[in-house]
Amino acid sequence: VVHTADAVKIEFATGQVVDADVVASDPISDLALLRLSEAVSGIEPAILADSDHTAVGEDVFVVGAPYGFSHSLTVGYVSGRHVDTLDDLGSAKIEVLQTDAAINEGNSGGPMFNMDGEVVGIVSYIYTQSGGFEGLGFVIASNTVREVLFEHPGVWTGMTGIVVDGPIAKAFNLPQDAGFLVQKIATGSPADRLGLRAGRLPATILDRPILLGGDVILSIDGIPMTPTRIPAIREHLSSIDESDGISVVVFRDGRRVRLEARR
Repeated sequence: VVHTADAVKIEFATGQVVDADVVASDPISDLALLRLSEAVSGIEPAILADSDHTAVGEDVFVVGAPYGFSHSLTVGYVSGRHVDTLDDLGSAKIEVLQTDAAINEGNSGGPMFNMDGEVVGIVSYIYTQSGGFEGLGFVIASNTVREVLFEHPGVWTGMTGIVVDGPIAKAFNLPQDAGFLVQKIATGSPADRLGLRAGRLPATILDRPILLGGDVILSIDGIPMTPTRIPAIREHLSSIDESDGISVVVFRDGRRVRLEARR
């Protein structure tokens, strides 16, 4: 939700609304870390639990805003534990807790607590055949949250996209076997400052909605954008300093274009 947002505002139970910046965002694990523009009085931070100690059958409760009903609470149990693959490449292994606590549209991103009031996970998605909740909700375990957002935070690019390879790469006339088709870009984000172009033409390819017309990233700092090299690119982006420059080669209007900027 916030990865390509042009502006983010946080509303508290007191009614106070505060601007926030994205500090870290990982669309694959469906997690983001925000920083408030100012301190908020009367707010107690929640404790992030050790999810390794969360057992199947344990009582839990979820707080969120399903269908806009703010600060709603639902209760249930931890129904299972899974190591899930949340990207098409199979490269991201995420610990997920399953729950039968009711989760609906608007709960995503909200906390799931244990009976000690500690956060054991962040609500991510449901499995459903009807479109509504059917007792199969899934949250990203708190230890994964800690690792992804605090211990090894990735770089917020402010950009979403999809890998194009195989026949689709040939249909795009790419000069290499694969690339990363840019979809959306947040205003003022690193991707925006670099000069990348977002998609603008809605289309459907292989039953998948897609935006055409944007740049296709071919390489970042000399690392080719291929499915097998994406983990290396993520690691590289996380390792460079704020003062380091970055060089991105894109396929734009039928030719290679090099974009360079400071992060």
